[in-house]
Amino acid sequence: MSYESLMWCYPWKWRLHLLVLFALYLTCVQHLALGCSECRMTLTNPTGFFSSPCFPSDYPNSQACKWTIRAPSGFIIQITFVDFEIEEAPNCIYDYLTLDTGDKKVNFCGVTARGLSFNSSGNQMVVSFTSDFSIQKRGFNASYTRVAVSLRNQKVVIPQFLDLDSVSLANNIQVPDLNQFTLCFEATENRHDGHEWKAFSYSGSSATELFSFGKRKSGHFIFISGTECRLDDALDTNPYGDFFTGTFEQLCITWDNFSSTIGVSAKNVYKTLYCSDTYGKVIPGNGKLVLGSDRSEMSPLSGDIYNFRLWNFTMNSQALFNLSCDVKGNVVDWENDFWSIPASALKAENNLSCGSYLIPLPTIEPTSCANLGSLCQATVNSTTTSPTVTTNMPDTNRTDKQNNGGLFYRIAITVYNYNHDEESKVQSTIAEWLNHTFQNWNYTVYVVNISITQSSIVKETSREKRNVDPQSLEVRALLVYNSTNNISLEEGTIRNKLISSNDTMGNGLRLREVHVDPVEKCMAGKAPENYIWPETRPTVTSFILCHGSSTQIASRTCFLDQQNYTSFWGPPDLRNCTENAADIANQLLNLTGEGQQLTSDKVNDVVQKLKKIVNDEEIDESLGSTVVTIFSNILTSSDNVLQAASSEAIKTIDALALKIQFTGPSMSISTRNLALGVSSLNSTLFSGSTFSVGSQNNASDFQIDFGKTQANSLASVALPASLLKNLSQEELEVISRAQFTFFNKNGLFQDRDADGTLTSFVVACSIGNITIHDLQEGVKITIKHTAKHTTKQEKSQPSCVFWDMNENDGQGGWNSTGCIVLAESNENETTCLCNHLTHFGVLMDLTGTVAKIDAENTKVLTFITYIGCGISAIFSAATLLTYIAFEKLRRDYPSKILMNLSTALLCLNLVFLLDGWIASFDIEGLCIAVAALLHYFLLATFTWMGLEAVHMYIALVKVFNTYIRRYILKFCVIGWGLPAVVVVIVLASTNTNANHIYGKDVYGRNTVGQGGDDFCWITDTIVFYATCVGYFGIMFLMNIAMFVVVMMQICGRNGKRSNRTMREEILRNLRSVVSLTFLLGMTWGFAFFAWGPLYLPFMYLFCIFNSLQGLFIFLFHCAMKENVQKQWRRHLCCGRFRLADNSDWSKTATNIIKKSSDNLGKSLSSSSIGSNSTYLTSKSKSTSNTYFKRNSHSDNIFLDKPSLKYTQVDSEQTSIIPVHQVIDKVKGYCSTRSDNFYKNIIMSDTLSHSTKF
Repeated sequence: MSYESLMWCYPWKWRLHLLVLFALYLTCVQHLALGCSECRMTLTNPTGFFSSPCFPSDYPNSQACKWTIRAPSGFIIQITFVDFEIEEAPNCIYDYLTLDTGDKKVNFCGVTARGLSFNSSGNQMVVSFTSDFSIQKRGFNASYTRVAVSLRNQKVVIPQFLDLDSVSLANNIQVPDLNQFTLCFEATENRHDGHEWKAFSYSGSSATELFSFGKRKSGHFIFISGTECRLDDALDTNPYGDFFTGTFEQLCITWDNFSSTIGVSAKNVYKTLYCSDTYGKVIPGNGKLVLGSDRSEMSPLSGDIYNFRLWNFTMNSQALFNLSCDVKGNVVDWENDFWSIPASALKAENNLSCGSYLIPLPTIEPTSCANLGSLCQATVNSTTTSPTVTTNMPDTNRTDKQNNGGLFYRIAITVYNYNHDEESKVQSTIAEWLNHTFQNWNYTVYVVNISITQSSIVKETSREKRNVDPQSLEVRALLVYNSTNNISLEEGTIRNKLISSNDTMGNGLRLREVHVDPVEKCMAGKAPENYIWPETRPTVTSFILCHGSSTQIASRTCFLDQQNYTSFWGPPDLRNCTENAADIANQLLNLTGEGQQLTSDKVNDVVQKLKKIVNDEEIDESLGSTVVTIFSNILTSSDNVLQAASSEAIKTIDALALKIQFTGPSMSISTRNLALGVSSLNSTLFSGSTFSVGSQNNASDFQIDFGKTQANSLASVALPASLLKNLSQEELEVISRAQFTFFNKNGLFQDRDADGTLTSFVVACSIGNITIHDLQEGVKITIKHTAKHTTKQEKSQPSCVFWDMNENDGQGGWNSTGCIVLAESNENETTCLCNHLTHFGVLMDLTGTVAKIDAENTKVLTFITYIGCGISAIFSAATLLTYIAFEKLRRDYPSKILMNLSTALLCLNLVFLLDGWIASFDIEGLCIAVAALLHYFLLATFTWMGLEAVHMYIALVKVFNTYIRRYILKFCVIGWGLPAVVVVIVLASTNTNANHIYGKDVYGRNTVGQGGDDFCWITDTIVFYATCVGYFGIMFLMNIAMFVVVMMQICGRNGKRSNRTMREEILRNLRSVVSLTFLLGMTWGFAFFAWGPLYLPFMYLFCIFNSLQGLFIFLFHCAMKENVQKQWRRHLCCGRFRLADNSDWSKTATNIIKKSSDNLGKSLSSSSIGSNSTYLTSKSKSTSNTYFKRNSHSDNIFLDKPSLKYTQVDSEQTSIIPVHQVIDKVKGYCSTRSDNFYKNIIMSDTLSHSTKF
């Protein structure tokens, strides 16, 4: 080789070496990265954790990880990022985490996802993590859990105390009358001490038990309409007489009242019993079904219940044996919609008979030692006594590895060494033999942690005597069986496998003894109190909910001792269970914020959490303000929602006022519905004190003043100087504060046994934690009324009361003991004098608010009103749009009057529909404005109905010689101006205090004065009767008079008509009456007849006809009019329904000559009485000319072929037949169409002689 070639090769050899080194470097780096953790896996455990590679160290470069989290159907995945730190960049273009929830994908980087939780839309969630070639961060750590969304995946833990929330049938589920049934459910029982219990109870409206199942000391029974039937003869019970045990057992029971036979299907056995006393009995419907017991005399079943189903027919034995989970109960089924279950009673499980669940699969399925990494690599650790061979155990703390499928077995074998080979060689041979024995077996088994100890020299017996006594070796190992295919592996199978491989061990080595035992599970137990850990396999981490939480998770791992191969519990990990009280309060604040729909269960949970915060935590002003705001949010809920938690809520608010820490002489917290004030108090210098609360200017919250009374306070409390005189020295020493609480909403104070209605705000005052009573000088309390007794209600005497927590079995109730009403009270406020301190209010027997209608009829009338007003608004708008859209329809005066009436009705209905919603905002000015608008549009509607009557009188009675200049303008001034004048006068009379006339009131109370809806309306009785009742009374009387006159004018000539039957005349007259009735608002007069026994029927008539007035006007005065129909057909229809453009008014005029009497009498019903009289009252001189101009192009009918009826006189059209003769010849005077009639009248020269108004 030449020198040049050598020089050329040398640098390339050097570069090749660098390339090899670089490749080795990349390989090592990649190996280290992969060695941190496996990051492409499927997670199917109910709960668990996963993290970025190498967490909490920085994640490696160039990672592409993917975690697929799956749950059974009926569950969703909830994931929480406990820690999160990824390289931050705009739009996360470098390192990022992608969260696929099923319906959307979101990318995160930086620290944006730390502490956040996300839910999947289905039963799978995919988390992907990608890193680039530079800049590493800490990464993330996340926990996941499955959340049951189907009741099929949850059992019910039956509440054991009657005062807890019961598990009952949902309110919208009604049980029918049952003369036969099939009942199936599954249950467990935790107690076996022979106590009596009930699994469920069904009671009627009078709390009489009608249907139940349970156990007495004498045995199991089913109770049917007063008859108790024994079932033990048909049940396979244990020696203790129990049918239900610690595991779920299904029981099905059938019954029919004709045969009185009870069928019992249990444990695949069907038996029948005869219960003669149930013959002909029926279980009444519409009762209340409760799981457990609803009576104190018998305890609920101490256990769980599942898959409760009820049918209203009986199944035979074959149907019961074949009963599957897909057969749903037609009366009651185990679905969420059928039940009302508090969250504390629900518990999801993976092994329920009708639930859906997945067997956790391994994320990495090893098949050889190469896949196991260090799992099979044996190392020899020398000891001073005897050598031991051990293999490395897998990391049991790793949660990303699925160990749930692993079963562990202890192997203890004795091996005789006859050749006395070197110890190291013997140990390696035995370890290799053990590993080789279980390779390529039908079971996926791995040997780990092998230890070999030399025991002793064994002396052979004479029979087994050999040249050299063997050496005994004790071999101990741990066998791991990966039960991925769910095939069991018995200890005997493992032992036989070892014995059968004895010959393959090696020369001079023989098995002597073989022992195989499974490693015990960690036993179930408590640690600490309230944390019950289930039985768990070794190396498996168990997860349970933190005590008192529905989201936080605690964990505990069952470890495996590598020395003696026994399992033991590790310490519980409760790090997620300790949460900052302020964080919890903020979460509750978001949960109860505006727009959140609170149920009774949610309110109860929130109150319990607030109670725990107040009792266990230090309450500063910030935390106290949050808690008060949460209670204020809760108070916006309805009385029914608040009822269950009201007592605990009141106690918690009192405890908060007593415990809150503050600096300075006083502090106050004001919210929309609750105000809290606390003032420091020196018992030795106390000389009386005053608290007052009032509205802040331009704010919805309240202001509490200490030591003075506000001018327009809503409530005030004056404490006398002698308040503390009767206290002992010890009590005086502990007093340091006075508490004052004001409730704007009274939902927490519900007493159905009260003699009156709560008509005021509620105010509370207390001194420290001391009970003060029997005062010689009373506490003076002044409270504004929330319901004035001047509003359409009879006056009644108020009574001062206080909230007594001992009433109603500890639930609280109103008590008037020790309180009197002072004479200085008035219609707006009541002043009380009490000899003790507590929560104060004012009760009043408001007979005006006690409904004359029961709750059910009130609800029906409310629905009718709102639905009817909605329909009326729609059709009033349709009428208005029709006349606006088609110019030909609104040329005449009646149409314009009808448009104004429809506008007034539309506005009236819209304001009415929005009134209740606007009243809920509690904004006084807005409520006054809405009430005034409602008042105005109601009067405008009455006025335009009266103007309709006036117009008909002018058109049909006066008829001729009546021309009114600017006719519609004058009508509009009256129709819209007169109501405005009335409302302005009312507002002016209030002297800037419009809230004395207009404001919010409560309508629709029940018979005890509770419930009802807020509504902005007239609150002054005099104004209501003068401007509404009196105003309508005048219009009503005028409309009746016009109605009678018009109907007499229309129908007075019926005797002259001979071409119609009496039936046709009656129908036409009836249609006229009906249409005029709605047009003139005659149905509003039903209000005058709603008295005594006729009150309810006339209220129904009033609501139905008046709420639907817009619909009826649309039908009779729009849809049934011929000219409206023509316009609709011409512009809105197509095909054969479309009307040609040349088939309009000209054709009608052409046919007048030939069919004068028929066409003139086609119709003059109430649907067109007002809408076709235009030319009678305006522009009579030009009408006929216009008419002939429109028809002059139609073959010159009136020029070339002059009619016999009309001649040309002095260039004007003159009628040969006088007008009164034309009217006499009208045949269909009361029909639905009168256009031709009016057009013939228009053609008369009599119309040219008119007077001006």
